[in-house]
Amino acid sequence: MRRALPLLVSLCAVAAVIVPYMALGGASYAPTPPGDPCSRLQGEANGLSEALQQVALSGLDKAACELGVAREDLVLAIRSEEKLDGFAEEHGIDSGDAEQAIQDGLVRALGEARENGTLSGLVAGLAEKVIETVPPYLLLDALQRLEAFLP
Repeated sequence: MRRALPLLVSLCAVAAVIVPYMALGGASYAPTPPGDPCSRLQGEANGLSEALQQVALSGLDKAACELGVAREDLVLAIRSEEKLDGFAEEHGIDSGDAEQAIQDGLVRALGEARENGTLSGLVAGLAEKVIETVPPYLLLDALQRLEAFLP
């Protein structure tokens, strides 16, 4: 009996983990579906870097909503011009329309950030000029590089 005790304790410990896991649905894994880009709300931003990130995410939500796609798919698509073209083709969207939707969404998000005081007029104005001149597939990279210089 003494020899079987450690084995019995181990089996009880395993059962204590596995039984609740299975009871709570652990046997059927399904990934969480992406959120609806048409109804997402952004939280408070602390600092310029977070404010710009929120503007980018909000703008991409707006573009994804307009295009009828998930924001996460759109974010992955703007990593390069080829990926954006492939994304547009896959979803039956003209590549130019996708770029315009992204640009429009970002400009609307900037306007909202300016109105609610998240970004100053100067920063929002500069960001808007960048959005209007830089292709969408370069914007994410530019924002990531800019973060190194922001407080």
